[in-house]
Amino acid sequence: MEEIKFKKIDDGCIVYATGEIDLSNSHELRKTILAALKTDSKVEVDLSEVSYIDSSGIASLVEGLQFAKSHSKSFVLSNPSKQVTAIMELARLDKVFTII
Repeated sequence: MEEIKFKKIDDGCIVYATGEIDLSNSHELRKTILAALKTDSKVEVDLSEVSYIDSSGIASLVEGLQFAKSHSKSFVLSNPSKQVTAIMELARLDKVFTII
């Protein structure tokens, strides 16, 4: 993954992930998502610039969703790339996550 950035918005923050998300860097995404969820009531993860995501990256997203649900926070995925959408649909996670 080239980098993870985040931007504060009125009622939360947007996490921007880019490049490839795999075992070598998914912990960074997980850490960023969980930190954002601890301080904000609404977190959006923008996946428009993600060219590849493996099971460890998906696990980071699932962990964020579980944390958000257990703490009554909003967690959404936005603009998934074609590659991410294909993997989400294959794993039927498009039915689990709120994707905007």
